Amino acid sequence: MPVNILMPALSPTMEKGNLAKWFKKEGDKVKPGDVIAEIETDKATMEYEAIDEGTLAKIVVPEGTQDVPVKALIAVLAEEGEDVKAAAASAGKGAPALKPAPPKPAAAAPPPPSTGAAASARPAPPPAAKPSEAPRAAAQATQAPAARRGDGEGMGLARTNRVFSSPLARRLAKEAGIDLARIQGSGPHGRVIARDVEAAKSGRGLVAPAAAFPVQAPADEKIVALFEPGSYDAVPHDNVRKVIARRLLEAKLTIPHFYLTLECNIGKLVAAREEINAAAPKDKDGKAAYKISVNDFVIKALALALQRVPDANVTWTEGAMLRHKHSDIGVAVSIPGGLITPVVRQAEQKSLSVISNEMKDFAARARARKLAPHEYQGGTSAVSNLGMYGIKEFYAIINPPHATILSVGAGEERAIVRNGKIEAAHMMTVGLATDHRAVDGALGAVLLDAFKALIENPVMMVV
Repeated sequence: MPVNILMPALSPTMEKGNLAKWFKKEGDKVKPGDVIAEIETDKATMEYEAIDEGTLAKIVVPEGTQDVPVKALIAVLAEEGEDVKAAAASAGKGAPALKPAPPKPAAAAPPPPSTGAAASARPAPPPAAKPSEAPRAAAQATQAPAARRGDGEGMGLARTNRVFSSPLARRLAKEAGIDLARIQGSGPHGRVIARDVEAAKSGRGLVAPAAAFPVQAPADEKIVALFEPGSYDAVPHDNVRKVIARRLLEAKLTIPHFYLTLECNIGKLVAAREEINAAAPKDKDGKAAYKISVNDFVIKALALALQRVPDANVTWTEGAMLRHKHSDIGVAVSIPGGLITPVVRQAEQKSLSVISNEMKDFAARARARKLAPHEYQGGTSAVSNLGMYGIKEFYAIINPPHATILSVGAGEERAIVRNGKIEAAHMMTVGLATDHRAVDGALGAVLLDAFKALIENPVMMVV
């Protein structure tokens, strides 16, 4: 029986992907572990491995195709001993057409400012947690079950208004008063099963509810009509920009942001940084083993502050407050077309040099779109630093599932009053945005005070 190969969901936020390249052609033999294609997700470019053995009978989606929906049929594999021509002939009957990649515009100026199937994919296993290894997506291919009436025979797309669930899960959800549409399924093909409902009862695995009021953005035609034809270039949004737009809008609509600001004297930090970097061991080529940045101190200080104020190291869910045992700090990294937030896990336990080298590795691989999903998903809080651009202060938008995000401005000499006298000091402004459902103003102030004590006295980070 032919095996339908579907566009995989390689991250929780992925709704569409670009099929960048095929490494196999029709008629090629395929065995488990073979890299058959390269998929551009909303955050990274990842390799797609086969898990079944056979012959690639038909490529349904050609390389270079953009915006291929998750669970769309992309190829058909004929199993060993199966008629390849027959398998190819049966591919994609009734499947929706996918749009090819649009031609790239000659000039790219940014536009005005303004994410039930007959076949579905098995969830990919998490990649090995080795930062030095390029991530590789697991294969997701499955045999197509008999077509259900009303589902669309041969369709590679899941119906968006249907939640696949087991009978027991439906009964348990009904008894608990939980909407099945809000439960993240862990069963085959994302099916909601009993253990998912049990987890949802304690607040785990719940999807945020839709906004209570509709938000209608102006139609594209109305916006375009405001500008003279030929006075602009329309640059299509890529997947990264679409996901960023959707998630930030969702965050602002569903999270009640509360803002706090504090001034920190980083004179001791600047001096300590110079001494630490000067004492760094060097290899035979004279390259230092590490070079600590101000942001590395910030990451460490926030991680320790969250340990000192555990009530702020939390995530809000509708069913419960998740109080985290470790400080996993996401750090915003600018990449072409947007940003990504790799996570420094258990940052409270890591030395400054380890954090520094880890962030350099994350930043390099993020810009090459080589981060694995587990390296940028989750986290308990985040840091966004625009100080290198001379920005004095700003307030970042909280990145779910976090309840806080620290915004860091430029460190600069400013006039301050000390003991009745005006003197110069190296000052840095930080802003904290909190999810007021989880971290109210007073608790946020306690967290910022703990951060200030650490960042102003860096020796406290190593004791």
